[in-house]
Amino acid sequence: MKFSKIFLPTLKDAPSDAEVVSHRLMVRAGLIRKVASGIYNYLPLGLRVIRKVENIVREEMNKAGAQEVSMPMVVPSELWQESGRWEVYGKELLRIKDRHERDFCLGPTHEEIITDMVRGEVRSYRQLPLNLYQIQTKFRDEIRPRFGLMRGREFIMKDAYSFHATEEDADKEYQNMYDTYCRIFERCGLKFRAVEAETGAIGGRFSHEFMVLADTGEDAVASCNKCNYAANVERAEIKSQGSGVRGQGSEKDKPLEKVSTPGMKTVEEVSGFLKTAPERLIKTLIYNSDKGIIAALVRGDHEMNEAKLKRTLDASWLNLADEEAVRKATNAPSGFAGPVGLKTKIIADYSIQTIINGITGANEADAHFINVNLDRDFKVGTFGDLRMVVADDLCLRCADGKLEIFRGIEVGHVFKLGTKYSEAMNATFLNEKGEEKSMIMGCYGIGIGRTAAASIEQNHDEKGIIWPMPLAPFHAHLIPLNVNDKAIMTTAEAVYKNLINAGLDVFMDDRDERAGTKFNDADLIGIPIRITVGSKALKESSVEIKMRKAADVSLIKIDDVKKKVLEIVSSGR
Repeated sequence: MKFSKIFLPTLKDAPSDAEVVSHRLMVRAGLIRKVASGIYNYLPLGLRVIRKVENIVREEMNKAGAQEVSMPMVVPSELWQESGRWEVYGKELLRIKDRHERDFCLGPTHEEIITDMVRGEVRSYRQLPLNLYQIQTKFRDEIRPRFGLMRGREFIMKDAYSFHATEEDADKEYQNMYDTYCRIFERCGLKFRAVEAETGAIGGRFSHEFMVLADTGEDAVASCNKCNYAANVERAEIKSQGSGVRGQGSEKDKPLEKVSTPGMKTVEEVSGFLKTAPERLIKTLIYNSDKGIIAALVRGDHEMNEAKLKRTLDASWLNLADEEAVRKATNAPSGFAGPVGLKTKIIADYSIQTIINGITGANEADAHFINVNLDRDFKVGTFGDLRMVVADDLCLRCADGKLEIFRGIEVGHVFKLGTKYSEAMNATFLNEKGEEKSMIMGCYGIGIGRTAAASIEQNHDEKGIIWPMPLAPFHAHLIPLNVNDKAIMTTAEAVYKNLINAGLDVFMDDRDERAGTKFNDADLIGIPIRITVGSKALKESSVEIKMRKAADVSLIKIDDVKKKVLEIVSSGR
């Protein structure tokens, strides 16, 4: 492909709404253009990258035994109503009506469609296992689309769904997909970690996220410094340091006392007003849930992890109570709730066990209790690991490891769904004994555009993108310095044809532009190998070869260029 023939509008300046590196560089390098909030056109160069990701995914999925299908983006509401997700999925589900006033949605994910497809065809255990996948456009009506392809509303996704007769077989396929994902992201040239994660709106029993490591990542990940445990912070488990023993050292219980704290609601305000450390405070959070009104306690310097709280309660849903519900439960406005005298069920993080002479709201406006002690002043129905992890928390999985926190970009997610959808939608089969059983399901997704964007977040410098070889839109960027010089152009055309005939993807900048302009665009676009044809090198029957990620330039004989480039491409550098 030649620059004079390709639609490649590069820009010197990034758009004002671009908040992360990948968004800025994808726009500047002419890969994407915005159509509407969270919706983008893929320009030729950007689409080439997308296709590179898709091809790697497709090859590995096929190799793993999955079969490709294609399902519609527009889904009838009846299927979502069967699964129970029509009303609970939320506003991210874009609901539409056709001309007959029938309800449909734009598919954000395809559990319902695939389950309907399989239940209509599979009757016997002999037809299982089955793993079907597609690479397709999805739509989720994000409340705040941002970061370009990282959090768009319309996006390309590979989603796969497996169906099994036994738990053992489902676990085997889960591991197969886990291993397949590792190969996919290794082939993409990405540094990543597979971490334990919450299942979210998809549901299921457990899941793993595949995180590309990048400082600009939206997600925080906890990783042990001694063992291989890693988890999304929403899922990360902490070793209890309470062990049912209250306090450290020799501090004695003091008498309970109510103090005036006018207008002091937050931990920072109360601890500052009372001149004490935030860890002496006990935060009392009031929640509505399908288990009723709940008071959840966490130490003042910690944050409640609502995913852990929901899991500990075995609740289907929960949310922070509004002002009216808080007043009804505590007889006080928000900010003054506390466990002393509270009539509702109380659940607490393990860290509460270690607090002596703590501070809590007094369930009265502008008042707090000091010298609050567990068992004497309040009772806890259930203790659990309820808080967000922080750096240096103890690892639950090994003897002496501590958790480190790093940033990551989720590019893939594998779920063990169990029978959540098959039971709701009556997707059954007959087992060896002729008994009707619900199929056991798995779900496996990869964000195609997000993977490309994550690669840029991980591979760039101040000049532009540095594509890893497997995802690069072209292998080599050929630059004739003076297109009006016959000798230079004759050599450039010969090298161009020679490399293309060898099966390589080559991009030639045949514009009549200054060398600086061409080099700047080459750095911005980020193709791995730059080949420069200039008069100085030609005097030695050579061209210059430079790797985008390196500073040094090599002088290579013209006759050896094909061999050298093939060697670099095959090495995957």
